[in-house]
Amino acid sequence: MLSINKISDASAIHYAADELRKYLRMMMPEGGDIKVAYNPEAKCGFRLGLMQDLGLDVSDAEDPELDDILYIDCDKEGGIIAGSNPRSVLLAVYEYLRQNGCRWLMPGVDGEFIPMQDIKPVKYRHKPSMRYRGWCNEGSESQQCMLDAIEFLPKVGMNVFMMEFRIPSGYYRRYYNHLNNEANRPEEPVSNETVLAWKRMCEAELSRRGLQFHDIGHGWTVDPFGIDSSLHKWDGDNEDKIPPESRKYLALLNGERKLYSCTPNLTNFCMSNEEARKIFVRYVADYAEHHGNSDYLHVWLADGFNKHCECESCQSRTTSDWYIILLNELDEELTARALPTRIVFIAYNDTVWAPLTERIKNTKRFSLLTAPITRKYTETLSKSTEDTECVPYVRNKNVLPRSLESSIAYFNKWKEMWNGANLTYEYHFWRHQYLDVSGTALARRINEDIKAYYDVGMSGIIEDGSQRSFFPTGLPFYTYARTLYDVSLSYEEILEEYLSCAFGEDWKEFRDYLDKLGAAFDFEYMEGQRSANIDIGLYYNPSHAESLLSVREIVKEGRRLVEAHFNSDYRIRTVSVRLLGDHADYAEMLCEAVAAKALGKDDEADALFSKLKLEFGKREVYIEPYYDQGLVGYSLDKIFERRSNLEPIIVLDN
Repeated sequence: MLSINKISDASAIHYAADELRKYLRMMMPEGGDIKVAYNPEAKCGFRLGLMQDLGLDVSDAEDPELDDILYIDCDKEGGIIAGSNPRSVLLAVYEYLRQNGCRWLMPGVDGEFIPMQDIKPVKYRHKPSMRYRGWCNEGSESQQCMLDAIEFLPKVGMNVFMMEFRIPSGYYRRYYNHLNNEANRPEEPVSNETVLAWKRMCEAELSRRGLQFHDIGHGWTVDPFGIDSSLHKWDGDNEDKIPPESRKYLALLNGERKLYSCTPNLTNFCMSNEEARKIFVRYVADYAEHHGNSDYLHVWLADGFNKHCECESCQSRTTSDWYIILLNELDEELTARALPTRIVFIAYNDTVWAPLTERIKNTKRFSLLTAPITRKYTETLSKSTEDTECVPYVRNKNVLPRSLESSIAYFNKWKEMWNGANLTYEYHFWRHQYLDVSGTALARRINEDIKAYYDVGMSGIIEDGSQRSFFPTGLPFYTYARTLYDVSLSYEEILEEYLSCAFGEDWKEFRDYLDKLGAAFDFEYMEGQRSANIDIGLYYNPSHAESLLSVREIVKEGRRLVEAHFNSDYRIRTVSVRLLGDHADYAEMLCEAVAAKALGKDDEADALFSKLKLEFGKREVYIEPYYDQGLVGYSLDKIFERRSNLEPIIVLDN
């Protein structure tokens, strides 16, 4: 009879032991009970614990608390499953199970493949390629999908989860008010108090697994001054919600100190105002003091571009210089309070430009996060950044970089004054996942991008993306997780591993179908980069309409595949195939709408897209663990807006 002995005492190790027992029982249902005990002196059975407690070398970890090392040395009766920290022990348990044939392709029980077989010996030691392997909340989120995402995260080797905002009510309201699906699902209002309680529940689940919790991001520019950052323009004018004594702290724009676009989160404050900075610093330090479970506190500026204070004093320095002054003052306050809080600051929008004169004084406290939201996702890093021009900063008149080369060139300017930890905040699973209709082009891009970031010295990535990013498959997200874990893996290797598990021995037929579907829509066209006449519209391209309409025949092929594989003995395959069946209907309706847009028939395109949202929205309740109707509508609405911008549409108030 198998036994599991916990050598070290930590919540993540207790959870790891329970997970190992659960999945071993599933793999060997007649194998009998598996006893779990805390026994540091155990010499037999499975021994789960810290590598340090087992006398194993962790010298290749720069910081064992942050760097995950997974160690496995097991035979058929058990053995050692260990890690450099409690979280790593849990990751090692899942890796042991993975090497015994288990797979987790999507969140939830329907997304896992657990074979029935006897266990086999495993010898393994690995330090993941990227230190930070993360995901941030986005889109329209329900509490259940958040809990499912947190449970899923370590199963695919990831270790970071971020919850943006002090109270992330915007994301929850989008789901419970059923954004872009109001005709099919009545509103279910949730209060800020409920959302805050749910956030705390998520935090507890992260702590239970030992996962890194990254907290907040935006909101700091108004919350310290008594202005609720969760308010949005859909709540009304909001100007009357500004405390009279706080208005003087708001950024001066066009001669006025007021909310930008009625939205606090888009509004900056006057950073040259010393009293305002003191209020800001005290507020952040108070939060850090009362929320010691926040492993990393992200302190960002407002989610707006070219909207910084224009008072004479603020104009004496760049935005980034004022930002560094603010961060150094925050560090002094945290140090005075003996708080070890790690702070993440961000190169995003106006702070893409590195400071000219100021420097971070205490590099051990800080990490720099780059967020290239305006980069193109139809190409990766293709050349050296050494000769890429970086234009000078001009207050509120800047143009953001469009290529990954340019984004990294600006990041390199930061590195001239910054030698601390670096990571990236990415957006593959924001709008862009819905512009690659099959998901295969985006999956390949993700594999390429992670390798490019690794080569320029990034320590990790946090993806800003919906927790329901698994439509039509989970291939892009699985590619993201596996490549972060091991950058030596090729896209083709990950593709075969995912599709063969999801669809079985005929997986190549499903691959060919998805590739054809993606090519017919054309990722570059869907990103707004193939207009035949920009004066008519970003998506005007009559010659592409024929390719779009070929989707009608391609999905017939897809439906034949679905019909032939409709039922399976493996639940993951039944779910994957039927999800592809729903997607075939979605793709057919979308191709009709986009083809009308390509032909310049705007009214017809609008009507067809409205029909898609109405008709397909009826299915959301059945496939919502994988499909985010709110974010689909938000993302694709941009195609059907009547505008002829010279650049694809970039929306920053996400």
